[in-house]
Amino acid sequence: MAVKMRLKRMGQKKAPFYRIVVADSRSPRDGKFIEQVGYYDPTKNPSEIKIDEEIAKKWLGTGAQPSDTVKKLLKIAGIVE
Repeated sequence: MAVKMRLKRMGQKKAPFYRIVVADSRSPRDGKFIEQVGYYDPTKNPSEIKIDEEIAKKWLGTGAQPSDTVKKLLKIAGIVE
């Protein structure tokens, strides 16, 4: 089973809010997930990013592959180089 860290879209129309989740790569974008790692709110100025560093490092250590966007958010949060 391939595990990915990716964004799950939440919020209203034209007001997106994203949860950073760990999910099976075969599940749909807003479908079932294994664990929530944090959230990302691009509507605020500046954007708000909150990631649980301990959980994120645990999943990256076990082989979860972050999506391109999640990888950028992890770099901004200072979790990944």
